[in-house]
Amino acid sequence: MAETIQQLLRERADDAGTAIRWGEVSWTWWEYVAESSAIAAALLGIADRSRPLHVGTLLGNTPDMLHAMAAAGLGGYTLCGINTTRRGEGLCADIRRADCQLLVTDAEHRSLLEGLDLDDVRVLDTSSQEWTDLLAAAGTLTPYREVEATDTFMMIFTSGTSGDPKAVQVSHLMVLFSGLNLQGRFELGPDDVCYAAMPLFHSNAVVAGWSPAVCAGATIVPARFSASGFLADVRRYGVTYLNYVGKPLAYVLATPERPDDADNPLRVAFGNEASDRDIREFGRRFDCEVSDGFGSTELAVIITREPGTPNGSIGKGFEGVAIYDPESVTECAVAEFDADGRLVNADAAVGELVNTTGGGYFGGYYNDQAANDDRMRHGMYWSGDLAYRDADGWIYLAGRTADWMRVDGENLAAAPIERVLQRLDAVNRVAVYAVPDELVGDQVMAAVVLQDDATLAPAELEAFLGAQGDLSAKAWPRYVRIAPDLPSTATNKVLKRELAAQGPTAGDGVLWIRDARGTTYAVDGSVPA
Repeated sequence: MAETIQQLLRERADDAGTAIRWGEVSWTWWEYVAESSAIAAALLGIADRSRPLHVGTLLGNTPDMLHAMAAAGLGGYTLCGINTTRRGEGLCADIRRADCQLLVTDAEHRSLLEGLDLDDVRVLDTSSQEWTDLLAAAGTLTPYREVEATDTFMMIFTSGTSGDPKAVQVSHLMVLFSGLNLQGRFELGPDDVCYAAMPLFHSNAVVAGWSPAVCAGATIVPARFSASGFLADVRRYGVTYLNYVGKPLAYVLATPERPDDADNPLRVAFGNEASDRDIREFGRRFDCEVSDGFGSTELAVIITREPGTPNGSIGKGFEGVAIYDPESVTECAVAEFDADGRLVNADAAVGELVNTTGGGYFGGYYNDQAANDDRMRHGMYWSGDLAYRDADGWIYLAGRTADWMRVDGENLAAAPIERVLQRLDAVNRVAVYAVPDELVGDQVMAAVVLQDDATLAPAELEAFLGAQGDLSAKAWPRYVRIAPDLPSTATNKVLKRELAAQGPTAGDGVLWIRDARGTTYAVDGSVPA
């Protein structure tokens, strides 16, 4: 049985099944492996063996990127997935931080490198004659090394929602473990078609999209995510499985529902960070199984949903997963709720998700000792995610560590407030975050994007909030912005720091402000005296 991606790909070398479909063009598995081997041989032929053998990719979701991934696996060197939404000095810093000596790009992305001081990084454009000549001259592949399971397959940058992106060293073992797990869980095989519309430079697409397809010998359809084009692609290619991260389900659900939406071949949608409502509605509308879990690029804290998972919970953790107070370094109290389901001991119950046994599959951040030290403290891995756990062991997210709010002397977490607001049918997406109080502490602010055909009046929001028994009076947002969209990363995660930086008065859309002493919202700041 294969123990590395290198070994797994070699097992596909004689497979005549379809590996990739791109429009009207397709590759068999043996063609995919053969062409990727040639790319690996060509790159190894020009690489400087005295430097780290790191090959960067500035590519979209195309066959070029799929070939680059397989080439790295077969060639035994490290691929560095560069975020195509980064610009200027941030983009340059990522390439340098990963110690890329070669950078593969294409005609679409080459212009992003103009004016950047890349020093000794050699840039190769897959649309150029230089690239064609390089591949033509490639000989038989002799791998840089026969990799071991714990060797780094790919450097994948974090999303950067709470700071500068960090390069996570993702091992062959991590990618293979995830792929085999998902293949078995969803019974994926050669007849399945896997839709890869999440960015292939990110961990979700690698471990939950590409790897299961390689393990199953299934067909991979690389695509650029489009809410309006999603169903047409599913039908055109016969998609049976897709992966997602962030808010794609919400984007698709915002499109007009049609009577025949369920007439499609999709069996399974797997991902993380979808709301309970989006999970339920996507499954109903498109007649498929939606399986949502908790995950991060580091894969150090593993939590899975299982039958009976309550609404709002992300499931139960693997061995070692716990919730700790970062100041006392002790486990937090079990969450307690009143008769209405309101968390009554947030100060004692909400803490940081940790892995008490160590880093798990986390291979560390490359070239960032300070970040590694921050993650690995007291012999444990600290995730930066806030959570609480009930008496039955079910875990509920409370946001990131930056999502704590101190309102009138009480600690509040953003995620539970977001879950309440997402119950409102008119709401498609929501972000809750802290803005400064006029005197001391914080006030709660919510940025809300409505469904495409929905409207919402202040009085409707007031009535809705008043009917939510599990929402404390202090958790009512002081400010609500009805926004056209929310700033997000390439992986569809909301950039709350941008929203918080805008404060209550900046930003697009319409602002509602609640009377500080009451429950009435007024538009444009005309708050009753």
